Amino acid sequence: MNIGDRTFAGAAALFAAARDGDRRAFHELVAVLSPLLWHVARSQGLDRETSQDVVQTAWLSLVRDMRQIRNPLALAGWLITTTKRECWRVRDRRRAEVLTAVEPDGADPAPGPEDLAGLDDQKRRLWAAVALLDERCRELLRYVAFIPRPDYAMIADALDMKHGSVGPTRKRCLDKLHAELRGGGS
Repeated sequence: MNIGDRTFAGAAALFAAARDGDRRAFHELVAVLSPLLWHVARSQGLDRETSQDVVQTAWLSLVRDMRQIRNPLALAGWLITTTKRECWRVRDRRRAEVLTAVEPDGADPAPGPEDLAGLDDQKRRLWAAVALLDERCRELLRYVAFIPRPDYAMIADALDMKHGSVGPTRKRCLDKLHAELRGGGS
């Protein structure tokens, strides 16, 4: 398996090498899994800057707890869980701050024009359609979209699904997405 292989098995091999002190492997691991972690953070409703901080915190947690992960194949799930928990912690902290601060205009949590400026119409339509899907479909499609050749066993574990149902569920979710993009709904 070469170091540039961008599969979960490749990430596991990179992790094992990084845990043994290979800095190049760690940098490649960050390059391979950061897009997924970034998307996990953004899917939790955080802005770009906060998402960047959350992803960085997840990587720092990995560096701190690297020896505690016994099975390198569990790495992606561990990082996703760590990222989500950090998102929740940040969001809870912000809610507490908002409750103590006076918010006269009731700031809108939706993405502002600056967040959408870089997206073209096709991407906006796609993500609007994805947002209409149920959470299980959104999570499954994130794995499929952001991980080349995703490992269905890892996805099944991460989403608490039977291994054999990942493919059929993926097809149903993609069919629902296609229907949303056509404007027909599900």
